[in-house]
Order: sequence, then structure tokens, then C-alpha cells
Amino acid sequence: MRTKSGYARTSAFAVKLLAATMLAGSAGVVNAADLVISNWDGYMAKDIAESFKAATGLEIEVVNHATNEEIMGKLMASQGKGYDVVFVSSPFAEILNHQGLVEPLDGAAIPNLANLYPEAVNLAYDPGNVYSVPYTWGTTGLCYRSDLVKTAPDSWMNLLAPSDDIKGKTTMLATDRWLMAAGELAKGYSVNEADPAKIAEVKDLLIQAKKTLLAYDDTTFYSKLVSGEASLVHAWDGWCNYGITENKDIKFVVPKEGSDLWVDTIVVMKNSEKKDAAMKFINFILDASNHAWAAENILYKVPNRAAMESLDKALIEQYPNMGMTPAELTKYELLRDLGAAQKDYSRAVSEIKAAN
Repeated sequence: MRTKSGYARTSAFAVKLLAATMLAGSAGVVNAADLVISNWDGYMAKDIAESFKAATGLEIEVVNHATNEEIMGKLMASQGKGYDVVFVSSPFAEILNHQGLVEPLDGAAIPNLANLYPEAVNLAYDPGNVYSVPYTWGTTGLCYRSDLVKTAPDSWMNLLAPSDDIKGKTTMLATDRWLMAAGELAKGYSVNEADPAKIAEVKDLLIQAKKTLLAYDDTTFYSKLVSGEASLVHAWDGWCNYGITENKDIKFVVPKEGSDLWVDTIVVMKNSEKKDAAMKFINFILDASNHAWAAENILYKVPNRAAMESLDKALIEQYPNMGMTPAELTKYELLRDLGAAQKDYSRAVSEIKAAN
């Protein structure tokens, strides 16, 4: 299962530094396939190569990356050579576009773009899907054991200043962007806040919150809920669904102050020599039955109307956050590339984690 820890400590500047350190060891991917695709493990059907070959006659090789930073370092070091199609989160798609490393999409070669919701065609980081296609999208909020909390949470402050009954039984996401976003939303600030004074306020709030935590946890937080070790955790909606699978008393809520809107995207590398095949692959993914696989198996919402409308209604009943509409999702603020402000986030998070 993929981890979303990829937003940490990355900006255009940071990516360049990471690329420089990896240059000597990065020679691209050598292969004989018609197409090389880099994605998180478990983020596509296991038989994707077989089904794509049956549909198109083309051979693909899938290589996995663990985080956005990992693949970004390789792409920046090699200028994208050795890769054709890459899955990255939206701020990183922005960086790749700013660096001139992604190919504009050929809409005529991707007729299944018509399956996307109108809202998914007008996301602020890439209006009109000029260089990227959204693959999954969702929210971040509070995941909790309804049988272990006295009052159902409805605010970020329920996490940051918890009641006595759940102190020491809460976890927060450790990655810079989401850790900071919880404090930013609690204070009514942007999840892309760049004002140093406001970043400092958020840092102070999160240092106080740290004293009440069981742990920072990006990977096993839902398991802690299942076991009862935790009562309330900071969670991505899809990962809360993994907990719901094991315990029906687990619930997910977007706090009244709001959430970020995260988007994972597909891009084609400018230096790909297989651009026509790459467009065919994107069109294949956007087929309703293929895109529905992600919703059914990863338990993330997909921005594909035809795919979402094909889902079994029982899935939505079991996982209510899967039923959020595009209009509900897009009222939340997109995570964007922070540019130079990322260093302030990294410094703040370092100080939060070092605090007693």
C-alpha cells in the first residue's frame, strides 16, 4: 500500500539539492519495454501489464517509488530520461512542469478525459489538464473510535487540545505539509500559508499539541485505532477506511474548520521517446472499469464520473467518505508547491519534533 509521506521537505530548491546528491548514482531505467511507468506500490491493479497488453499490444514495465521525494530525485537527476509515465502528487507535478520536464497532454489521444468530473478539469494547479491527469483525490481529517470517545470530534482543536479522556491516545501525521495543515486550519489560515509570523504561530500551537500525543504516525495510525491503543487520529480519508474495514466503530470526519484537498496525478515525461504509448496508457487508466479499480481497492475517491457511478452502493454505505461529491471536495484548498516557503515549514517541523 502506498504511503503519502511524499510531501515532506520538498520545494523546487530542495528537489534540486536532492537531485544533485543522487546524480552520480542515477542512470535512469534501462529496459526493453514499450513503456516504463513509475508508481507507488499497490496503486494499480497487479495485472495492469497483462490487461494493457491485451488491449493495446504494448508491453509495460512498472517500477515502484516509495515517496514523491524518491522519484523526484531520480527525475531531476536524469531530466526524466528512462521514464515515460509517472504518478506524483500535485505539488510535484507543478514542480516538474515549472522545470520543463513534463509533456503537454494530447487530448485527442485521450478521449477518456471526457469521463472526468468538470471539477477535475479545473483544478488550480493545472486548469484544463494541460500537463497532468488527476488519478485520485481526497481529504484529511479525524479518524476515531466512536465507542472510545465521550463526544464525537468536530474540530481540529479536538486533536490539538484533546479532552482528558483521550490525552495520550491521539496521533498526528508526521509529514511536514499535513502536520502544519492541522495547525493552519485550526487557526483559520491557508494550508499553503507563507507568512513567517503565521507559520511561527502554528509551530507554537503544534508544540503544545505534541505534549498530548501518543505518537506521530504516517503508516500505522489506523491499526492503533483498531487495537484500541489510540482513540483519535489524524488521517487521510482512504487510510481511515482501512480501519473501518476492521472495526465498524471507526468513523471519519472532516473538521468544521475544513481540510486540504490532496490530488495524486499522472504525468508524461518530456524526454520520453514513447509519448504516443504514454497517452494510450493514460486513456486506458481513465476507462471507467479500470479507474474504478482504484476506488474499489485503494478506497480512495477517483475524479472519474463514470467510474464512481459504477461503484456498488454498498461500498459507499460501508465507507461514507467515499460518497463525498466533487463539489464537496473542491470547496477545500488544494495543496500547492510552496516554493521558497518550504524551508520555513521544514524548520518549523524540525523545531516541533525536537521540542520537549
